[in-house]
Amino acid sequence: MENVSEVKKLIKESNNIVFFGGAGVSTASGVPDFRSATGLYNRENDSDYSPEYMLSHEFFVNHPDKFMDYAKENLMIDGIKPNACHKALAKLEEMGKLKGVITQNVDSLHQEAGSKNVVELHGNLRDYYCTSCGKNFDLDYVKSQDGKAVCDKCGGIVRPDIVLYGESLDQNALSYAVSLIASADVLIVGGTSLVVYPAAGLIDFYKGKKLVVINMDPTPKDKNADYLLQGDISKIMDELVEGV
Repeated sequence: MENVSEVKKLIKESNNIVFFGGAGVSTASGVPDFRSATGLYNRENDSDYSPEYMLSHEFFVNHPDKFMDYAKENLMIDGIKPNACHKALAKLEEMGKLKGVITQNVDSLHQEAGSKNVVELHGNLRDYYCTSCGKNFDLDYVKSQDGKAVCDKCGGIVRPDIVLYGESLDQNALSYAVSLIASADVLIVGGTSLVVYPAAGLIDFYKGKKLVVINMDPTPKDKNADYLLQGDISKIMDELVEGV
């Protein structure tokens, strides 16, 4: 692909690259995305509720047992490992080329691959806290309990430190993401449908002429891309970084 060689040249010449990614970044690691034909939102489930509603603040408050059961089964996946995309980005950061990864994912695979400067717009599944007293817990504690997790200090409900539907993004993370994007020389956007706001609106803060969009399916921002690469992002990023 002609665009691959052009983007590879951009990467070689830049020391101010920012990556903005979504669920598609982790699908090669066995983490399901949300909106594709095989994604979470299109899977049949035994519940009377839609998957989107089961990942909402309202559902968590009203049905903490069912929420945690759903999260354990569909989000807290054992044995997942970083794929070639995560590793390529960690390599670029180590080389001093990549200034930051902005992710909508909650799986921590970027950090596991070695990335240091990761902005988690939607939080993560590493950290948990009691909604009553604020005590912090880890994933092992939550997994050791059936159904809802209960605080061992006050008996309150323990929840993951992720942003549920109906909740606001962390303003510090949002502000930092905006500053990274606004000052980037090259912005690579990958593995995201770019339909979930406010996260999808962040790329509008990029005013440069080196916007690279990599995705399996078309996105609403394709028309704004200076370089458009369609396909498996794990393979494409691996090819882009090879030999840099």
